[in-house]
Amino acid sequence: MTTLNRILCVEDEPDIRAVVTLALEMVGKFTVKTCASGQEALDAAAGFAPDLILLDVMMPGLDGPTTLQKLREQPALSDVPAMFMTAKVQPQEVAYYKSQGAIDVIAKPFDPMALAGQIKAIWDRHHG
Repeated sequence: MTTLNRILCVEDEPDIRAVVTLALEMVGKFTVKTCASGQEALDAAAGFAPDLILLDVMMPGLDGPTTLQKLREQPALSDVPAMFMTAKVQPQEVAYYKSQGAIDVIAKPFDPMALAGQIKAIWDRHHG
């Protein structure tokens, strides 16, 4: 089983990026790389070699689903599990995100102290 260690976080809001980074590095002890846009993620992701991609859904330019689609075109990233973070978590919205290749969806706002555990639980379920 692959160990979850390196997380690529794609989030356009600086405050949320900072909270996610702190939550995942300090609480979860993960190695985190943040990108402020889909394009930045496309440029940096393969070099970072993430175990997991965490994507905001609503971003200017490339949104989360489009970014994920483009990341999947890079051979090194074609199988990397991805999760979306969004306030839009109606059942049909979650079903849509999963149809786009996400293993799960994390609701915003999230509890920073619980975020690492939440991601780990989803990861374990996915790899279980």
